Amino acid sequence: MKIHEYQAKELFKRYGVTVPRGVAVFSVDEAVEAAKSLGGTVWVVKAQIHAGGRGKGGGVKLARSLDEVRAHAQAILGMTLVTHQTGPEGQLVRRLYIEEGCDIDRELYLGIVLDRATSRVTFMASTEGGVEIERVAEESPDKILRATVHPLTGLTGFQARELAFGLGLSGRSVNAAVKFMQSLYRVYVDLDCSLAEINPLVVTKSGDIIALDAKVNFDSNALFRHADVVAYRDLDEEDAAEVEASKYDLSYINLDGSIGCMVNGAGLAMATMDIIKHFGGEPANFLDVGGGATTEKVAAAFRIITSDPKVKGIFVNIFGGIMKCDVIANGVIGAAREVGLQVPLVVRLEGTNVELGKQLLRESGLAVIPADSMADGAQKIIAAIQ
Repeated sequence: MKIHEYQAKELFKRYGVTVPRGVAVFSVDEAVEAAKSLGGTVWVVKAQIHAGGRGKGGGVKLARSLDEVRAHAQAILGMTLVTHQTGPEGQLVRRLYIEEGCDIDRELYLGIVLDRATSRVTFMASTEGGVEIERVAEESPDKILRATVHPLTGLTGFQARELAFGLGLSGRSVNAAVKFMQSLYRVYVDLDCSLAEINPLVVTKSGDIIALDAKVNFDSNALFRHADVVAYRDLDEEDAAEVEASKYDLSYINLDGSIGCMVNGAGLAMATMDIIKHFGGEPANFLDVGGGATTEKVAAAFRIITSDPKVKGIFVNIFGGIMKCDVIANGVIGAAREVGLQVPLVVRLEGTNVELGKQLLRESGLAVIPADSMADGAQKIIAAIQ
């Protein structure tokens, strides 16, 4: 789960991570009033979307007067912001963050991720702040510092100081950086984050360490422990079909292909997508209905697939263990009749109550193409849409 920059900074402040003062707004007038309430003579007007690269896309502007705040807010609010992370379709800007100016001396990078190779939380830092870390990793990998954190000790003082010295910090900035990193580590662990990234992390001319940006993602499997984090969820920033799927506890990810997939089990779902690609097709989605899905859940999954205009055909691939094939068949039949199915449908069933499931499909009156195996089903749906 992702949240906005201003929401991440609210969490940072709670843990003592230093951030500039700012106000989230939803209109141009609110933006001007926010700048007045912050005081000063310099403000930053920031688009709030769940993607990086906002500055390059025109979503972050410096304002030196209230008139400039108004002009920038009018230009950014309601725009479709295109960045390297949104893709060419971009993302509509529905909210802004008005932040006080900062006396920047240096820009750095600081991030925390889970390194799956070591199964440890890992700090990454670089002197190349304000630059995409992927580009730094590709062009100057030697400029990325790393510190692997042992789960029993947490981030130790010497690790934080080593990172601070590696970033070229000195004097009071070193102690400020150590405190900053240890506070950020507590955010990451306490809130079950999957990513905590600050780019840029700035050193002010007085030696303070401040998070000028904030990107925080959370492990969705741990959200049941964090109702306060769930409250930050912005459904407008998520794919509508994925939001609908989450209401039925379906694992759904929208993709770019033309063959809709409905499968039970994550491993079988990935294998199904692989075999579709192997025979020259492109999956339109990952959809795992789970091992104990009801007829209603299956029907909802079918409706979600057919609501995607890219879908030219559907491949249902079910291995019935706990899941019964007749339950799948009833769900598919009901949903297909409800939506008035207009695309080819291939169904492969194996496992519990398989003969009953196949019988229900045969007697349904629907133009269902039966398949004897996963490979047979993949080839039949590809042929059907061609």
